[in-house]
Amino acid sequence: MSGIVVVSGNPRAGPRTSTLAVAVGTALGGASEVVEVGALGAGLLTPGDPATADTVAAIQDADVLVVATPTYKGSYTGILKVLLDRLPANALAGKRAVPVAVAGVIPQAEAAVALLAQLLTELGATVLPSLPVVEAQLADADTIAAKYAAG
Repeated sequence: MSGIVVVSGNPRAGPRTSTLAVAVGTALGGASEVVEVGALGAGLLTPGDPATADTVAAIQDADVLVVATPTYKGSYTGILKVLLDRLPANALAGKRAVPVAVAGVIPQAEAAVALLAQLLTELGATVLPSLPVVEAQLADADTIAAKYAAG
């Protein structure tokens, strides 16, 4: 097992969603690996792509996953779904997962995080309490993460 793996499902690397996800991973004990799904690019759709295979292996090896996404069309991003679809059935059995979603307003974040939690459950994860966050709060990512970890 490889500890805490943070997965940022934003199509662009380095956005505020990643900052929040890393802050949550740090507050939970420190991320051993950070995956920027957008950085995988077309390799996500290429059979045998080494970077994608390494990412899938890291996810399957994790003890805890922090899976974060901006809200797109009321749900998690398509690129995150493509990555998670690469996992076999029950690939996350025995793993704990924290779904994190960022949106412009709290109802959108709550809807997206609920859908993400459902997907993680389908993959076998034990889903921990979700973290829906409004974009306007992202400047306080460390505070949000610390409060989450303390709860």
